[in-house]
Amino acid sequence: MRDTNRSETVVSEAAVLVGVVLPDHSVPADPLSELEGLAKTAGARIVGQLTQRREVPDKTTYLGKGKVDELRLLAEASDADVVIFDNDLSPAQTRNLEKATKTKVLDRTELILDIFASRAQTHEARLAVELAQLQYSLPRLKRMWTHLSRLKMGIGMRGPGEKQLEVDRRLVEKRIHDLRGELAIIQRRKERQVAARHDRMTVSLVGYTNAGKSTLMNVLTGADVLAQDKLFATLDTRTRRWQLPGWGPVLLSDTVGFIRDLPHHLIASFKATLEESRQADLLLHVADASSPAVYQQISAVCRVLEELGIEEKDALLVLNKIDALEDRAGLDGLLARYPHAVPISARRRQGLAQLAGRVSEALSRGFLDVDVETPAANGRLLAFLAAHGEVLSKQYHDSRVTVHCRISQQHVGPIHDADTVVRPHESNGHRPVESDQAVEGPPPGAIEDVA
Repeated sequence: MRDTNRSETVVSEAAVLVGVVLPDHSVPADPLSELEGLAKTAGARIVGQLTQRREVPDKTTYLGKGKVDELRLLAEASDADVVIFDNDLSPAQTRNLEKATKTKVLDRTELILDIFASRAQTHEARLAVELAQLQYSLPRLKRMWTHLSRLKMGIGMRGPGEKQLEVDRRLVEKRIHDLRGELAIIQRRKERQVAARHDRMTVSLVGYTNAGKSTLMNVLTGADVLAQDKLFATLDTRTRRWQLPGWGPVLLSDTVGFIRDLPHHLIASFKATLEESRQADLLLHVADASSPAVYQQISAVCRVLEELGIEEKDALLVLNKIDALEDRAGLDGLLARYPHAVPISARRRQGLAQLAGRVSEALSRGFLDVDVETPAANGRLLAFLAAHGEVLSKQYHDSRVTVHCRISQQHVGPIHDADTVVRPHESNGHRPVESDQAVEGPPPGAIEDVA
């Protein structure tokens, strides 16, 4: 579907969409609506649709025999260039369907991989997409390469009779090995980068693709992250400084969007990109409240988070696009099911104050409200408090100063030295916090933009 640089659509191919609805799948009102959005994102022009309900897929063609004949006639009548399934097909099923319909056949995974390939901009994203594509293609090389001509004997050859398919498979396996090594290096570097920012609270935006995460990030941080009404408009993680009212500066990250039945190869390949979400102090799960499939989309994101091993992470559900709801009943139903969710409209800047308050409240867990009494000349400690906590007030008494601040428990111990007293804020009435650890070195400067 794409040209060699994978950035623009060369030809708008005519596509017939096909979906097989199985008993164990939740079915939206329009079962092919999401596939239609994916196909249009990939540059296809929809010329026909076909669905079938089955107890189990047919082992040879996924569809039943009668539906295969119907699909062939539909493809011929609409002059289709490609048939796109909303299901994952085996290599044999794809081959049989192409033979029966005399039309190119793609499954859901191959379509998503094509979109990711066209969206990847950074070196890391391109490596991740290439790895996923090769892992998908490896068992399908026989369909992709029909030139099974034998090689002539020659220097450096294993010998006569080796099939081109075997050479291709060996090259693909070597490239997969090399890509895994490169991505492992990137992931280790990303882990070190994220760990180096442990002194800053981090908030990560996650959610279904096209839920409005990038728009929300732009509104909250003044960033220039690409925000389009397209599926998978953003593949690369962007981290920006968010001046959170009532709290102070935190780091806000925007990540790749999820989708129902996200290919496992992609999840594995994008682990480095999703490191920000894995290490975040709080997840903002952004959902499109105006989508008819919002409940299924929220569930799909939770399943992907579970696959990533971060399902236990603190998360706050954000119901975006409430301005696009036709009536209040839809929002009331969502809030009845998710009573702790925050309804907002990022585009119209509605509900952002409530969102900021809820984020501040969530981040406050694990923090202490303390008074730090120290010599007024202890600039090192005062700078440390300003960098690692929120200074609420200062009171000077002769040569000493009492700083009322909110700070993480992990930083309470290191701020106590021989001339410093740390105690819970006077309103709590608790006993002083004891520690004999010295203050660490000077704090790092404020981070405005983290790549």
